Amino acid sequence: MFKVVYPGSFDPPTNGHLDIMRRAARLFDAMDIVIAVNPNKEYFFSAEERFEMIKKLVEDLGNVNVVIWQGLVVDYAKKTGAKVILRGVRALADFDYEFELSMLNKALNPEVETIFLTTDQKYFVLRSSSIRELAAFHGDISGMVPDIVAEALRKKFE
Repeated sequence: MFKVVYPGSFDPPTNGHLDIMRRAARLFDAMDIVIAVNPNKEYFFSAEERFEMIKKLVEDLGNVNVVIWQGLVVDYAKKTGAKVILRGVRALADFDYEFELSMLNKALNPEVETIFLTTDQKYFVLRSSSIRELAAFHGDISGMVPDIVAEALRKKFE
């Protein structure tokens, strides 16, 4: 079985994230969506809230597993036998960061490859931080995030 790991903070999950999740689910036999928890980072949604949202968003995909992981993604890949880490990219700035991260991961575990999947052009400018800021000012985020995420953001900013 060919398994891929798709890690991210997903804070919040966007339509761009969901697009990559759905497309990757068609490309690979199995996919673990890994909600990364970095103790040095402050999150808007808790890991459990992000887990619940993503779990609902991909419940129709039979080959997808959602987990919370505090640690190195390459360690998760090794633990689960995954040989590929999937990273979504929107623009050149994303690629620069993701490329450096892939080189670091390769140095930590040469058996794990990183592949990049570009987002659909209609989700090109979606950044979780921008969506949170827009939601804070009660802007229309309906086309940027799934309905359950828009509702969760609305509740947070009430």
